[in-house]
Amino acid sequence: MVKLTEVEDEHFAHEKPQPSKHNVLLVSDDEDEDYTDTESEISVESEYDLESETLYDRLYALKDIVPPSARLQVNSSVSYVTSLAKSSIAFSGKALWILSTSAFLLGVPWALAYAEEEQYIQMEREQGMIKGANEVCRARSSYITR
Repeated sequence: MVKLTEVEDEHFAHEKPQPSKHNVLLVSDDEDEDYTDTESEISVESEYDLESETLYDRLYALKDIVPPSARLQVNSSVSYVTSLAKSSIAFSGKALWILSTSAFLLGVPWALAYAEEEQYIQMEREQGMIKGANEVCRARSSYITR
């Protein structure tokens, strides 16, 4: 069986650090006051003009908030959607071209033939009506002469 024993460092054996603000071990409280954010680029006394900032500038500045993996995923999703939209628009345009040219090549001759057939039918009706009217006139004239 293994027995564990705690070995204390000589430096900490003489003085034990005391937790300070927010249970954080600090050598002194003065270090907390000296802390500055070195990554901040805009200070309180900055001469940056917020009025001249565009929406694009604000959105571009938010880029650093989103992690790179999430940005990559969003970028690939947007690329996929735009690629899908472009290919579907291209396919729709080609299909519309095929349908319209087919309609002109097949539909126009069919429409002309249909109109010609309708004219023949109309002429036959007119001739039938004239023939019927002539027969009625002949029947009346023969009835009157009797």
